[in-house]
Amino acid sequence: MAHVEPAHLVELALRNATPTDADAEALRHVEECERCRDELRVLLRVVTAARTAHLVDLPAAPPEHVWRVISRDISHDTAPPRPPSHVRDRGKRALLALLAAAVTAVTGLAARWSRHQRSKSG
Repeated sequence: MAHVEPAHLVELALRNATPTDADAEALRHVEECERCRDELRVLLRVVTAARTAHLVDLPAAPPEHVWRVISRDISHDTAPPRPPSHVRDRGKRALLALLAAAVTAVTGLAARWSRHQRSKSG
């Protein structure tokens, strides 16, 4: 089996969806592949840190440029996405923004590392 795609590793780390057969197959690969196991371990640490952060851990909401980076990396659009409207607490929106930024950054790094590894072996 090929390495697990970075986006799939992010989904596994977030654990938001009901596990599928593809998830089970990916986890079997992760058990045997040091590279994928390390990537998933890093993502799990980021998700855990973001989910266990307290409002006092964030002195202020993330700056506007964070939303621009997320927007650029995800949609290649210049308009920043809006924080989720269903979350009324500004602190919770800030935590969600921090989590989104962290996952986006880790996914981008994993994708770049994966491309680098393929170019070295190809």
